[in-house]
Amino acid sequence: MAGVILRGDLHRKPELSADGERNDKTVITAITIGRGCVISTGCILHPPSRISKDQMAFFPIRIYDNVFIGPDTHISAGTIGANCHIGAGSVLSPFSIIKENCKLLPGTVVSHSMIIPPGCIVGGKPARILGEVGDGWGHGGGGEGEEWVEGGDLKRLVKAIK
Repeated sequence: MAGVILRGDLHRKPELSADGERNDKTVITAITIGRGCVISTGCILHPPSRISKDQMAFFPIRIYDNVFIGPDTHISAGTIGANCHIGAGSVLSPFSIIKENCKLLPGTVVSHSMIIPPGCIVGGKPARILGEVGDGWGHGGGGEGEEWVEGGDLKRLVKAIK
């Protein structure tokens, strides 16, 4: 995670009550990253925020297990589901939700509050659904003499988009 910028408070503490005491002693995590996640260099994770009572409040970002985030990606999304691949140079606007098993092509711009359903291939500026990810994508054999492409048969789809 060298060269990654995490902005916002990683742990939010409850506000003080009128008498100066904290009502709740729990600490709320603003950025949660699951197991097996890869965050490439130059990425920015910036939780969505708002100003409330003259104070900046950050909403949580939740990144589930086995997520790959490509280089130079800006993430302000609320949730990124498990087993997602986010291409290089993508922008995930505030409060967007990426469900599990999705593939975002490089340079994709996901608009504010957009919800991407499970198992979709998404690309473009602004983002639109281009297709579905097949069962077992990314599990190609890669045997001798076989050209292996991450995401299974995405090579033809990507060439069709260009």
